[in-house]
Amino acid sequence: MAKIIAVVNQKGGVGKTTTTVNLTAALHQLGKRVLLCDFDPQANATSGMGVDKNTASPNIYDVLINGAEPGRAVVETPYGDVLPSNKALAGAGIEMIALDHRETLLKRALQALEADYDYIFIDCPPSLELLTVNALCAAHSLLVPVQCEYYALEGLSDLLSTVRLVKRGLNPSLALEGVLLTMFDSRTNLSLQVAQEVKRHFPGQVYATVIPRNVRLSEAPSHGKPITAYDPYSRGCEAYTALAQEMVTIHAKA
Repeated sequence: MAKIIAVVNQKGGVGKTTTTVNLTAALHQLGKRVLLCDFDPQANATSGMGVDKNTASPNIYDVLINGAEPGRAVVETPYGDVLPSNKALAGAGIEMIALDHRETLLKRALQALEADYDYIFIDCPPSLELLTVNALCAAHSLLVPVQCEYYALEGLSDLLSTVRLVKRGLNPSLALEGVLLTMFDSRTNLSLQVAQEVKRHFPGQVYATVIPRNVRLSEAPSHGKPITAYDPYSRGCEAYTALAQEMVTIHAKA
């Protein structure tokens, strides 16, 4: 049965999609069965896995709103499977308000797929509205990427209070999978200070693996490839491979 992990932080530009795509690919390379559920209307994770977001049909919007079969929406790629998104999902938050059990629509969709995978990652939108609440209800745990920049911890308290509300009313078993430091630059004092601060706020919950600032990581999405395929010898690929191994080791001990 799959471990369902939501990759979430309502701040944009912290490396959510980069992490979701490259962790999916790195775990796939380790022989794990992985599904990436793109739950962001920008659909960058879809295209980052080499899937055309404009032609992928049915997609996650069709599954949630039009009753499409979840299995029919899954696209196989050389880097893992993808449940694609597109810009139609932007309106889904409004359309879902009128539906019964609107907070658990994604959960029901993924339940139909979880027996086929070891991991399902949900790439969440950079906001705390109904789409993100759906992801938190569907997930067993959340992975929070935190950028090593000045305002890194700003907004995390909002995220954690949303998580508390979801745990109280909708998903009591939701846990924090881990906090991931991204865009780390060891040459700057700021990165080191932010890392210390994050570890102080989340003792024992920050991954040992740190994702460095890496140009190749930024270039890979424009080629429709994860870093494992675009530049397997880059520092970015080494970091995500190490993160995948760290995650597998943690779960093996659990």
